[in-house]
Amino acid sequence: MAAVPPATARLVFSELAASDAGFIQALLNSPGFLQYIGDRGVRSGDDALRYMDAGPRASYAAHGYGLWKVALRASGQAVGISGLVRRDALPHADLGYAFLPEHTGQGLACEAGAAVLAHAFGSLGLDTVLAIVQPGNAGSIRVLEKLAFEATGPREFNGETLQVYAAHAPR
Repeated sequence: MAAVPPATARLVFSELAASDAGFIQALLNSPGFLQYIGDRGVRSGDDALRYMDAGPRASYAAHGYGLWKVALRASGQAVGISGLVRRDALPHADLGYAFLPEHTGQGLACEAGAAVLAHAFGSLGLDTVLAIVQPGNAGSIRVLEKLAFEATGPREFNGETLQVYAAHAPR
């Protein structure tokens, strides 16, 4: 089991489990996810289990981190995912996050992102974390800027030009 970021004032983090299949199916088919992240082909609970096993859960085992479930501390309701993704095309782990539409615009992505960065720079000892975003995704760009990420320039990923951002461990 990989260590997860510590709880925040409103949020708790946990590894994704088989019981999260319905939540993952809903999240990965939400309009914002499809528009800004892409279609992962998750149409059923079984698809969601395969997605979690091949992605986040495989990353926990290989790297000690991955995308974690983000739930409201008060109720335990899953509202999104946030964490670190290791991509072959990038020299450092990258911050990833997505929230159900009804839980956007509440500062949850910033709160979760700050906890993930503190965990990355503290517990995991990383010195740099990257983030990639579509240039038109104003909401995610605002989140990254609030988290002190700086734009480093555009980069081609799978035929798509994305903006790369970087954050560095405090000195």
